[in-house]
Amino acid sequence: MSAAKIKKGDTVVVLAGKDKGRTGTILQVLPKEDRVVVEGVNVHARHRKADQANPQGGIERKPAPLHVSNVAIAGADGKATRVRFEERDGKKVRVAVKSGEVI
Repeated sequence: MSAAKIKKGDTVVVLAGKDKGRTGTILQVLPKEDRVVVEGVNVHARHRKADQANPQGGIERKPAPLHVSNVAIAGADGKATRVRFEERDGKKVRVAVKSGEVI
């Protein structure tokens, strides 16, 4: 699946990796690298030393990018579906292949 078929704010299902089966919202799309950042998925921890900006220090957790081929748009039933482009009422729209619904 290309990055054009997935947009920021879409709900996606993870298809592969340690978070397989989990669902989340797209926070960021990185089209040049074919990667997406999904909320609450592929979370990495970084130990930070205290500094002026962060006087407490500690462990900083943030989601890392996943390859776009490892996620699929979640349909109305919450299961993964592919995306097709169609022209409806003179506009190009994204359509879920399984249900035929406009995304």
